Amino acid sequence: MDFVGGHAARDGRLADWVQSPAVPKDLLDLDATPERLRELFAAGALPPAARERAMFLALGTPPAEAWRRFLSTTMLALGGMLVLSGIIYFFAYNWADLHRFAKMGLIATGIAGTALGSRRLGDKLSGQFCLLAASVLVGALLAVYGQTYQTGADAFELFAGWAALILPWVVLSRFPGLWLLLIVLVNTGVSLFYVQVLLPDPFRAFNPLQGLDWLAVVLTLINGFAWATYEHFANLRVPWLQDRSMARILAMMTAAPALGMSMALILVPNDLATPAAYLSLGLVLATLAADYALHRHLRGELFLLTLGLFCAITLITTFIGKVVVDSADDIEVALIVIPLTLVAQLALAVSYLRAQARATGASEES
Repeated sequence: MDFVGGHAARDGRLADWVQSPAVPKDLLDLDATPERLRELFAAGALPPAARERAMFLALGTPPAEAWRRFLSTTMLALGGMLVLSGIIYFFAYNWADLHRFAKMGLIATGIAGTALGSRRLGDKLSGQFCLLAASVLVGALLAVYGQTYQTGADAFELFAGWAALILPWVVLSRFPGLWLLLIVLVNTGVSLFYVQVLLPDPFRAFNPLQGLDWLAVVLTLINGFAWATYEHFANLRVPWLQDRSMARILAMMTAAPALGMSMALILVPNDLATPAAYLSLGLVLATLAADYALHRHLRGELFLLTLGLFCAITLITTFIGKVVVDSADDIEVALIVIPLTLVAQLALAVSYLRAQARATGASEES
């Protein structure tokens, strides 16, 4: 009876642990951390004889094949960027000695070679990097053409044409890195268009928020749309969108413009605040809500949660710093209060992140 009762008690502890809110529904989504293995051993779900082997697998270093794959990918990316940088600097250094046909002919040959290499290599990582190189060289060709024939085009037209020309490759590539290049080109083109065409006269604009406030809103909306689109199709289980790196980069690109404008809104006097600056603050709060919603939906997206906490801490620290500096008689008081409040916020953030990691079953290193 004691034997049966002991097994029943262990089965009951295991059932309670599995069905508790602290554990996601699918146990296979959990990382095999030592803490979870100890819980399983304590609940009797794993035999004691497997304890040593399980701990070794949980704490062991990646196998040699994983290291080779990581180093191969890293070296391929670094090598590609160095080659592209060398091509750009080659034309910059030999600009006066090269005939215009030689300049454009060499770049066109590079585009054709990398595009054919991408076609031959297919969906492999090397093929995708070849297509990325071809897309970068398209921009170099447009720049050389504009400098050679002095077309008089503004800088934003170069980036707009660059983005338009590589758009078919981007759509067909199924490569997040190429999509990121397109988004960077769109951001750069929009920024240059705003500065060169729409920005008010700096000699008439005495408001530090005027001019760049709407640019921050537009960039936040563009990047937010790209982020939401990525998350939507990733949620539909599109295979090449399952890596979280691209989503995290887009989340940072979404938060950065609005966060910068929100900090400026806090620092300037109230009579200089603009509607776009208040809208930027609202967009920052919307990104915080999106970060938390995705964290809950994905059952532990701690990077996005950390990004949201970073934005909140930045705004709170900026506000406290402004209040302290404006009200304190001595600057030494501000130099003491601001670091103390920052340390307190960081301690609370770390504690909250650890609690969320335990609650959702996410790894604290993710």
